[in-house]
Amino acid sequence: MSQVLDTPPPIQAPADDLKALAARHGLSVSGARPSLPEYIRQLWDRRHFITAFATAKLTAQYSEAKLGQVWQVMTPLLNAAVYYFIFGVLLGTKRGVPDYIPFLVTGVFVWTFTQSSIQVGTRAISGNLGLVRALHFPRAALPISFCIQQLQQLLFSMAALVVILLCFGVPVSVSWVLVIPALFLQFTFNAGVAMIMARWGAKTPDIAQLMPFILRTWMYVSGVMWSIDKLTKNDHLPHVVTVLLQTNPAAVYIDLMRFALIDSFHARQLPPHVWPIAVGWALLAGVGGFIYFWKAEETYGRG
Repeated sequence: MSQVLDTPPPIQAPADDLKALAARHGLSVSGARPSLPEYIRQLWDRRHFITAFATAKLTAQYSEAKLGQVWQVMTPLLNAAVYYFIFGVLLGTKRGVPDYIPFLVTGVFVWTFTQSSIQVGTRAISGNLGLVRALHFPRAALPISFCIQQLQQLLFSMAALVVILLCFGVPVSVSWVLVIPALFLQFTFNAGVAMIMARWGAKTPDIAQLMPFILRTWMYVSGVMWSIDKLTKNDHLPHVVTVLLQTNPAAVYIDLMRFALIDSFHARQLPPHVWPIAVGWALLAGVGGFIYFWKAEETYGRG
């Protein structure tokens, strides 16, 4: 007669002891969102990856074209030439605007920085799912890296812009130093919006198809090809429209760059309180966009 032996149940450690053991050895829940300070630290630790990834993307962007990196400067210049013919010549927006070509080229270059940052940011997650799923890293590194890529491209274009300014008699001025804080604020704004759009684009890929239409409309109301200052002086515009035009973030950063670089663009042409507005947009979009993206990190970690 066989004897059945009862197997004792396995001894289970209390949940509190397991949590303490995991914490002692630095273990965490898979896919869990890190704390905000920890997330910022992880991003800082990967700063070299972020800049290297941006540089690699910039180098590869025109690798198949015969002119190569020359297109980094030629593309915005050709856009400026088209806008000059259509808006400056045919529609006459250059009338009453001193140094219209430097005015236009500066607007096109600065606007392209914002436009391209948001466009590539929208696809930062959805267009790099292989990288997201294969490697563990803070996903905010992707939209930030793409914005750095666009900043690098703008700096290439700025070299051509300086040549254009000098050719059209715009003198070198101490106000050119203001380009540094203006670009820093614009980059912060661009990166924040890019992170927001990266989250939306990851959830709803169709947003990437709508962005060109949204950005084109935004460009037309941002004073890229025409002077907002001249338009807002007309009494026929409702006050709310005037305020919206003057506080439009893209127009604010464009006007700051024009004020810094073009001596004929005077301070009276800037909207009231332009620097506080520029700082406010940078903080709202930059900080708000970063926190908004960080809150989705758990979702991306499981993707």
